[in-house]
Amino acid sequence: MADWRAPLMSAVCYLDPKAALTWLERAFGFEISMLIEDDAGNVAHSEMRFGNAVVMIGNEWTADHKSPRSIGGKNTQTVHIQITTDVDAHCERARAAGAEILAEPETQFYGDRTYRCRDPEGHMWTVAQTVEAVTREQAETTSGLKITGWM
Repeated sequence: MADWRAPLMSAVCYLDPKAALTWLERAFGFEISMLIEDDAGNVAHSEMRFGNAVVMIGNEWTADHKSPRSIGGKNTQTVHIQITTDVDAHCERARAAGAEILAEPETQFYGDRTYRCRDPEGHMWTVAQTVEAVTREQAETTSGLKITGWM
């Protein structure tokens, strides 16, 4: 039997996971690949795909699994999306869907054009598109940082 699961998945907790599923589709282009509901129609588990990547979207299910909205907007992680199409248009799509744009698209020293946003419940997302092939040496010279390993 083929393994259809992505080798690494994030699980993101929401107060209203059904609304999150709709928003993530509209804002970022994710697609629901699995939705399990209880008898009352509440989300028991869900997964959304973006290319070969998967993110699980669920409820707050323990005292340690909370939406940023429940804990004063705090985040312990940022979810990153790497795209191959126009990141500026992607940012405008997210903005039109109600994302709070925290950092407008900007080309980084490592060759990616990146923006950062916050979703309606306060999760932070970064989205990037590689727009320029940069060597490790070029990135070090531009940034002033020492880089070990490189893409």
